[in-house]
Amino acid sequence: MDLQLQQHVAVVTGGASGIGRAIAEGFAAEKVSVAIWDLSTSVEVVAREIALKFTVPAVGLTVDVTDEAQVKTAASQTESRLGAVQHLAHAAAIGSGKFGFPFTNLSPADWRRTLDVNIMGMVHVAHALAPNMVSRRDGTLVFLGSVAGQIGSQTDPPYSAAKAAGINFAQCLAKDLAPHGVRVNTVNPGMVQTPLNQSVWKAWHDSQPPELRRTYEDWASEKVSKIVPLGRWQQPRNIADMVVFLSSPRAEQVTGQTINVDGGYVMHW
Repeated sequence: MDLQLQQHVAVVTGGASGIGRAIAEGFAAEKVSVAIWDLSTSVEVVAREIALKFTVPAVGLTVDVTDEAQVKTAASQTESRLGAVQHLAHAAAIGSGKFGFPFTNLSPADWRRTLDVNIMGMVHVAHALAPNMVSRRDGTLVFLGSVAGQIGSQTDPPYSAAKAAGINFAQCLAKDLAPHGVRVNTVNPGMVQTPLNQSVWKAWHDSQPPELRRTYEDWASEKVSKIVPLGRWQQPRNIADMVVFLSSPRAEQVTGQTINVDGGYVMHW
């Protein structure tokens, strides 16, 4: 299927690793020029690798999405180097790094960084990119949510709460921007083997007495088999395929939606 994205420009936040990198590569495979915004020191290396592999322009910019000024500067630099940005895929996110069941395992101070990155990061990026899309009456924004934002996962309450807020804000954006021809959707991954998923296991593992601790592989395998109806991990490329499709003209009538790529996980609940 031709997704009709050739010569477009996309920004992928959190694009240096995990699902974000898979999304950047998914866009590049469709001959989209890609700007990767990430805090990772490898962001420029990743951009060069993608440019070489897919023969498309790609730039890597070091950006802290919690810093509004950095985000605005990155938006300006991206447009000056690649051209007008038609697409955003916002994958930058963190968990609290602690096992949050019960919620009193965490202190209120443990919430602040997670909320700042996951909520205000989203706000900053939307403010930086949406106005130019509105002026051109063309553009798409896809935000990476999580099934944790739908089911109230007790594993990491700050992360769950932030993702729920993100789903809601994306719907607000979709309503605001629809009259201007800009579409906004959310994609919720389920169980994906990423550094963030492994950090959830580590937080659980470190909170257990030695006799109850399990390897990441054993812990995760049992969890997937019990709660994912399809019985297998979702892969970063599965999430990327949905994000790129939603960004394309093939999805021109899709906006304000929260779409799960979760192997049926939420259906299980």
